[in-house]
Amino acid sequence: MTHRTIRVGGLTRVEGEGGLLVRARGGRVAEVRLEIYEPPRFFEALLRGRSWTEAPDLTARVCGICPVAYQMSACQALESLCGVTVDGPLRDLRLLLYYGEWIESHALHIHLLHAPDFLGYPSGIAMAAGHRAEVERGLALKKAGNELVAAVGGRAVHPVNVRVGGFYRAPGRAELAPVAERLRHALDAALETVAWVSGFDFPDVEHDYRFLALRHPAEYAVLSGEVAVSDGPGLPVRRWPVEEWPGHVAEEQVPYSTALRARLDGRPGYLTGPLARYALNAGRLSPAAARAAAEAGLGPVCRNPYRTIVVRAVETVHACEEALRLLAAYTPPDPPALPVEPRAGVGHGASEAPRGTLYHRYRVDEAGLITEAAIVPPTAQNQARIEDDLRALVEPRLDLPAERLAALCEAAVRNHDPCISCSAHFLDLRVSHE
Repeated sequence: MTHRTIRVGGLTRVEGEGGLLVRARGGRVAEVRLEIYEPPRFFEALLRGRSWTEAPDLTARVCGICPVAYQMSACQALESLCGVTVDGPLRDLRLLLYYGEWIESHALHIHLLHAPDFLGYPSGIAMAAGHRAEVERGLALKKAGNELVAAVGGRAVHPVNVRVGGFYRAPGRAELAPVAERLRHALDAALETVAWVSGFDFPDVEHDYRFLALRHPAEYAVLSGEVAVSDGPGLPVRRWPVEEWPGHVAEEQVPYSTALRARLDGRPGYLTGPLARYALNAGRLSPAAARAAAEAGLGPVCRNPYRTIVVRAVETVHACEEALRLLAAYTPPDPPALPVEPRAGVGHGASEAPRGTLYHRYRVDEAGLITEAAIVPPTAQNQARIEDDLRALVEPRLDLPAERLAALCEAAVRNHDPCISCSAHFLDLRVSHE
């Protein structure tokens, strides 16, 4: 019996703290564990006893990269509970804010976290030595997204202008004009990015993923929609309203991870995020994004996890083009928020964070205090599926040198851009042969 341990520390391209354990026996992978060992942050418990109006600002602190997603899911859950529908110009302004977050988050992942895997660099900083123009383009894209978030949300990180029912203040047209000018350049940069990443050398891998994403009747779902599920190639797409989420998605805990994970209709191992969104919504991409996807050779469905970087680039084009369309037609909504009166009950909300579907549920009492909160982030939903991907990757490659196998595993994890947290950055891989 032999044992081998491979450790990789100090990585800065996995957002959070986690480890990976692979046990092999007789040349077969017997066990794969994606271990998340950072302390839980108890956001759901922190919300109990707080006013219903505080949920958007408190939950935004869950993530510094995608706070808008948490704000939008929280607002929509509470508005649903109170019988309010935010539509028209107010909804457009929310979409505008959300597109800013997609642009900055996707630009970060594509250029600084994921592209180095395909070009043989240990980091985005190292990659800049040989690909300065591409890194600068990524930073410019991220800046454009951040400026859009700041213009609508009040600041680029953890926006302060969002409230249940709408916004505290609607920006004027003149305030958004400089943002529109930067977005026009960002659209060109996003199209160049699609052409760049589609030329990477992708492993010939496909998985029979079960996909989960929102689906909207008229748009590539970002802010709202029904939950859509594809159980596999050739099977019909199932759809259900967000209010039925608890009947389909159940969270559970495993002994080796502090993070909850999710089962869909009793089975673990489904995928949410760009590949799922694209598979369930590709026909609703903006014109430039649809052309870019076709030129990149994506087809109507993409099941190669390594090509997620191409889908993210296409989604960046979509976000830029749609943001420009909304800005061209923008008139400040007056008033900037709808009146919302609290009521006792349970509200459900979901939106498409850059990494996938983000679900919120709140129970509020007669005094307007939150008595129960549930937040199901996309990374928790993808954990079991990431383990499945790793198992398929590792088993035929157990004889590879430890360093090479570790690098492949880290790249496979980064395909899904897991956001374990924003506080620490380590991934340890241990492969044990018995």
